Amino acid sequence: MAIDCVSSIASMPHHLKDDSKDEQKQLVFDASVLKYQSRIPQQFIWPDDEKPCANAPELQVPLIDLEGFLSGNPVAAMEASRLVGEACQRHGFFLVVNHGVDATLVADAHRYMDNFFELPLCEKQRAQRKVGEHCGYASSFTGRFSSKLPWKETLSFRYSAQRNASTMVEDYLVNKMGDEFRHFGMVYQSYCEAMSKLSLGIMELLAISLGVGRAHFREFFEENDSIMRLNYYPPCQKPDLTLGTGPHCDPTSLTILHQDRVGGLQVFVDNEWHSISPNFEAFVVNIGDTFMALSNGRYKSCLHRAVVNSHTPRKSLAFFLCPKGDKVVTPPKELVDAYSPRVYPDFTWPMLLEFTQKHYRADMNTLEVFSNWVQQRSR
Repeated sequence: MAIDCVSSIASMPHHLKDDSKDEQKQLVFDASVLKYQSRIPQQFIWPDDEKPCANAPELQVPLIDLEGFLSGNPVAAMEASRLVGEACQRHGFFLVVNHGVDATLVADAHRYMDNFFELPLCEKQRAQRKVGEHCGYASSFTGRFSSKLPWKETLSFRYSAQRNASTMVEDYLVNKMGDEFRHFGMVYQSYCEAMSKLSLGIMELLAISLGVGRAHFREFFEENDSIMRLNYYPPCQKPDLTLGTGPHCDPTSLTILHQDRVGGLQVFVDNEWHSISPNFEAFVVNIGDTFMALSNGRYKSCLHRAVVNSHTPRKSLAFFLCPKGDKVVTPPKELVDAYSPRVYPDFTWPMLLEFTQKHYRADMNTLEVFSNWVQQRSR
């Protein structure tokens, strides 16, 4: 069945309607204050069935050495692609080491992240994220939702791999925060470029593992228009009542996460929450909804969340790979046949992004709900 690509949104199902605007305006998530409070605001208390569990078992994820693959060794490439494929069929998470990303760059990215989140709230708010946008500073999601709020702060910005956007990150941060943030911007411009390069290599491994042309996904994402996010999870005196990030599947294509040395990432596998321990030498990689659609459902976009603790802040760097806005998300012909018919309709990434920013709070059902809406509109 031919499925038309819908590239704009006329109307959307409203998954979450916010009826507490007055209450929201009064709520301010100031980590420097709230991290000491023994009674946390009601908006941050999660339902009993979603509260964090103590002592989550460790998830056994493959540790994939990229050194041979990156140096052009075909045997190493096949072995790495095999491990990637096995992980993506099961839960979509794996670790990569010897990834070619400069350790000094990673350390600088963490140091500048520390510097930013240690600023007074009024300083951070110079980059305040506006409702319906995905870039800027956000202190929890107090401007978007009134319940099940995450115990975190974030700074997000756009990265483009197009040649005419070589200073996009630097320009954005200087524009928002002032010229004293120019070097800050240069560090994250370089970090995003390194993440984009690493992402394209991983896309080759994904293509090999799926049995499609090695360059297929690399070329699809060559001019990616991606999102970089700095995450800060302050201590919480009631960590058993709240979550740093609620259960969700990433709507993007591929996430490359670098954790600090404080644990908190959990993944839902085999009907149980599992932890992924920090490894400062490794990046955590996971499949998102957009790539799940590109693989025609063969690879999993897995449910995950972040928990907090009462004594130590946790920080992470997340690069979300996304296709260029005019790219149509459709699986390669090798992944579609009589035994494997189309699972998801064609769409563009800006359409799904708008859906998650303005109409639907990302969770484990985002891709299914979004796909149903697209199919209804294209009939």
